[in-house]
Amino acid sequence: MNSFKELALNIKILDALEEKGYSKPSPIQEQAIPQILLGKDFLGIAQTGTGKTAAFSLPILHLLSEKKNGDSKNPRALILTPTRELASQIVDNVEFYGKELHLTYAVIFGGVSDVEQIKTIKRGVDIIVATPGRLIDLMQQRAINLQKIEIFVLDEADRMLDMGFIVDVKRIVKQLPKQRQNLFFSATMPQAINKLSHEILHEPVIVEITPQATTVDRIVQKVFLVENSNKRLLLKEILEENDLKTVLVFCKTKRGANQLASFLDNNRINVSLIHGNKSQSAREKALQEFRDGKVKVLIATDIASRGIDIVGISHVVNYDMPLEPESYVHRIGRTARAGREGIAISFCDTLELKFLREVERTIGKKITIDDSRMFKESNSVSRKISEKKNNNKQQEIMTNKINNQSQSQNNKSIVGRKISSAKNNHDLAPRNHQQNIPSSFEINENKDLKDSRSINLQNNPDEVSPSIDENIAKRADNNDRANIQGNHSQSRGREVGHDESMANRQRSNHPNNRHRKPKHNSHAKEEKSLVVSVFKKIKSLFKPKKDGEDGPAIEGLKSDERKFSGRRGQQQYRDRNSNQHGSKRQSSRPSNRRQGDR
Repeated sequence: MNSFKELALNIKILDALEEKGYSKPSPIQEQAIPQILLGKDFLGIAQTGTGKTAAFSLPILHLLSEKKNGDSKNPRALILTPTRELASQIVDNVEFYGKELHLTYAVIFGGVSDVEQIKTIKRGVDIIVATPGRLIDLMQQRAINLQKIEIFVLDEADRMLDMGFIVDVKRIVKQLPKQRQNLFFSATMPQAINKLSHEILHEPVIVEITPQATTVDRIVQKVFLVENSNKRLLLKEILEENDLKTVLVFCKTKRGANQLASFLDNNRINVSLIHGNKSQSAREKALQEFRDGKVKVLIATDIASRGIDIVGISHVVNYDMPLEPESYVHRIGRTARAGREGIAISFCDTLELKFLREVERTIGKKITIDDSRMFKESNSVSRKISEKKNNNKQQEIMTNKINNQSQSQNNKSIVGRKISSAKNNHDLAPRNHQQNIPSSFEINENKDLKDSRSINLQNNPDEVSPSIDENIAKRADNNDRANIQGNHSQSRGREVGHDESMANRQRSNHPNNRHRKPKHNSHAKEEKSLVVSVFKKIKSLFKPKKDGEDGPAIEGLKSDERKFSGRRGQQQYRDRNSNQHGSKRQSSRPSNRRQGDR
């Protein structure tokens, strides 16, 4: 196709294109415009800078100009974009192409007051270009009605349908009428995003001009292997050259962009700065100064990689390698636009080598390494790469040796375990041990001792009182029982301990149980607790008592003592005892009067 006239567009639109200097459509425009004019859903994938904006804006202007809106003030076309800059540029192009069509337009994005935006919508608009966040705010305020939308456009579809925008996009789509035309355009389209886009599109016409995530052949790409501390010095040296007209520098973070801008300002290099923390007025001012040539360098983050459409950019510098390889395509796509040539330079640190490999894998070709500018420490990056390769080779050799040695040792250990297990099975055969049970002579001897004591007590009843006789007999009987049980438990404990120690030794000698702790002797613990309890009972029997009182009387006194608790109770208990003893003494002594009378 040699001319836009063959696309059967409105004459007023063709006049605007001729005024702009466009005569021949690009490949994406040539295939997209006829399908959109037929009212079909469309999915277009093309490189950055190939005219995707005109591919959907020109047919939308033609279709809306053919149909009259009537008395309705609701918008008929909605174009969603990821950034404010891209929204501003789209609405500028739409206004220029349709300046003679008597259509109304409005741009909606955050960072500015929504008062003027609401007033414009209430007056009535035909086309709205918006970012998702501010559009949802106006929907919640019920300041906008999307029920009359006829054409829905999703520009930069891969970014809009990414995880950060998917919820907002689905929420907006629910408010649209079911009967509508859907148009998706993007430079990249991953498989997962492609599947999600098919859920929204209805039998779309898919046009892929070039393979996904490919760069323009007119862009010269090269990379400098430089340490992060030397990046600003290398950039300063590149910017001081005379052949650089307009340079766009991309940083990974807002803080890094601010630090780089202050460094260049201190070195007398005029720069402009644009990122998400800047107000909309400051961002528009920075872009305008960069377009007019007042500023040579513009520093931006990835938020501007899809919203800057400036024809005269000669160089793009990736100060930091992008985290996503698709962002690299959009970054360098800011240069070599409208058939021009451009240069893309990337700075890569050792920690960013993995991102460089992902970019090369995505674009399908190697990026040439430039060694023309070397710093004192910049060679260390390439040196580290070679050292890393040599270390990997040495590690592979060492791991092979270690694996061979470990296999031989494992074979030897398996044979040794089998031999030792056979020996241990033979040694662990059950054996009968004689138990050291106390003899009948010792038991009879203890019984004779008790009988002899009882006989002596019977022969001499006058020497000991009956109560003392009973207590002594009880104590002797308990003592004899304790001695017999103690001897038996000691002999049994020695026997059990001997058996357990032998078993523990045999278990510890076994190769599988060398590192295990021996089990505790539960029988020895039980015997020990039994001996301790018997000892306590014997000790309680031989507790000293007061003169003239037997066991039951003492127990009675202990029960009386419980009634008197605390200091006051103890004092009462002493007073009661002193009164009782005093009365007994007075009654037992004869008075002096009676002796004198006698």
